Amino acid sequence: MYTHEKNIKTQGKPLTETGKALIMVHGRGATAASILSLASELTIEDFTRFAPQASQNSWYPYSFMAPVAQNQPALDSALELLSETVENIKGQGISSGQIYFLGFSQGACLTAEFTSRHAQRFGGICILTGGLIGQEIALSNYQGNFEGTPVLITTGDPDPHVPVSRVEETVAILTEKGAKVTKKIYPGRPHTISSEEIELVKMILKGK
Repeated sequence: MYTHEKNIKTQGKPLTETGKALIMVHGRGATAASILSLASELTIEDFTRFAPQASQNSWYPYSFMAPVAQNQPALDSALELLSETVENIKGQGISSGQIYFLGFSQGACLTAEFTSRHAQRFGGICILTGGLIGQEIALSNYQGNFEGTPVLITTGDPDPHVPVSRVEETVAILTEKGAKVTKKIYPGRPHTISSEEIELVKMILKGK
């Protein structure tokens, strides 16, 4: 089992110029560079982008719906790396309301889990094919209130990794914690990011 080194790639203008941060979390087998490459499709020049890199290109070894203990210590280490990323951004004078998240697949699951454990008014959260982590969802892990944070959550139906049932459970918890959730289920869509999802992400990032 493994933990993650602090390795965060950055892209774009400095925070002192943009005043807004987008934390981008890659999927299993991918890289920080690959998720950052989405920037060209998202037209996000007015954001400073931060992309943590997972050791071994994976945030945790097994399915996100495996018992949590099987994914330790990698899972806790991944959550801590996201926490360090957020604290680094806040330390540069950026409020949580100007911090946005985008994760795909395993990165989407990690994004959902981290933000729910630290719920507050974020700028926006895009959970692209993902849901909360664990064989059973442990409600006691989730603290705070999203205070109206806009959240986009998606999956395919069926998706080989993310069942619609877990997305539905996640939506219920995020809503109960004060998020304003947009859910999209795409029949027959492969495990990828569709052009419609890109457009919906742009709306979240523009605050629409």
